[in-house]
Amino acid sequence: MKVKIFFVRDFKEFVPCPTKILQNDLLKNDEKLRRAVELAIEKNDKQAVNYAYSELLPQVGKSFHGNVKMLYEGNIFGKTHIPGLKLDFNFGLRLDIPKGKWRVKISDFDSGTIFFDETVSNTRLVSSDFYYIHWKIEIFRGGKKVLDYTFELENYPVLIVCASRALGDTLAFLPYVRAFRQKHKCKISVWVREYMREVVKNFYPEFEQAEQPSLNYYATFYSTFILGDLVALPADSRTWPLDRIGGMILGLKNIPQLPTFTPTKSREIAEPYVCIAVQASGTRKGWHYPKGWDIVVDYLKNLGYRVLCIDKNKVETLEGYTCKKPDAAEDFTGDIPLIERANMLYHAEFFVGLSSGLSWLAHYVGCKVVMIGGF
Repeated sequence: MKVKIFFVRDFKEFVPCPTKILQNDLLKNDEKLRRAVELAIEKNDKQAVNYAYSELLPQVGKSFHGNVKMLYEGNIFGKTHIPGLKLDFNFGLRLDIPKGKWRVKISDFDSGTIFFDETVSNTRLVSSDFYYIHWKIEIFRGGKKVLDYTFELENYPVLIVCASRALGDTLAFLPYVRAFRQKHKCKISVWVREYMREVVKNFYPEFEQAEQPSLNYYATFYSTFILGDLVALPADSRTWPLDRIGGMILGLKNIPQLPTFTPTKSREIAEPYVCIAVQASGTRKGWHYPKGWDIVVDYLKNLGYRVLCIDKNKVETLEGYTCKKPDAAEDFTGDIPLIERANMLYHAEFFVGLSSGLSWLAHYVGCKVVMIGGF
């Protein structure tokens, strides 16, 4: 059975950040693919678009699953009343068409936009994009409609893969998962990085946590916040605030409420204290004002607060810049479980930090956040 990718968007929308995709190592080492991508972006040349999609999409799949062959050749979850015709939504829409003269029409149920309308045989159709689309699939044979299928999720098993390694990205996304579950009445499982599992269990005890991503579900959705990402997002993520991207991926408009945190320990520090964190993922997020953190710590101590630095590392050097715990701050750095950090932040007077996961964690537990931003 051959694999055919059908396209949801124009290639220029598919690649919202051309400079980034052209700098991809895959393109640097493949002149033919690089030229195809250039033609696809500049002229929307159909042959170049087809080739670029077919080469780039497996790389996207590999980043989520590691096994591209599984995505394009592995078992499909859902069967229909037509022998050999199967479908699921584990990497966008995957649809197996048996041998024969079948006309397949695929569209958006809500807008009526048609993505594919062709005669195919012995083919696996795979959509280019894999965020939430309210798919409508119509199958015809001999001029007669033999299948009219609308993508509905009620009572079906659905996996949410929180692919980002960043704590803030995941915490920003998860409220939409709960809202998605409530709207569609589906059976949600989530996969998160190992270091986040305990704290996610506290915030979302109703979510079953998957041990690893798999295709044993009716549908899978992927959270990713990479700038200029290819097909996981319906729009350029740089034009959206972080707390709206989850809704963009899952097709939800309203910003959901955050969960309620239940501390697992009682307060351990009697005196009023403030937590600070001077590091984040990348020096672009850092506050580089000379001795700025030392000034803040001295000020807070003069107000009567204990000041606890809760960064993972006491000293961190990245991109030629070294950031370290302010000398006057108390050393609470270390690779501490997130649930312990959550407990400490819950009892703090407030938190002073950067655009980072710890700012999101503080926000989640109801700790007031003073954020130094502007990268």
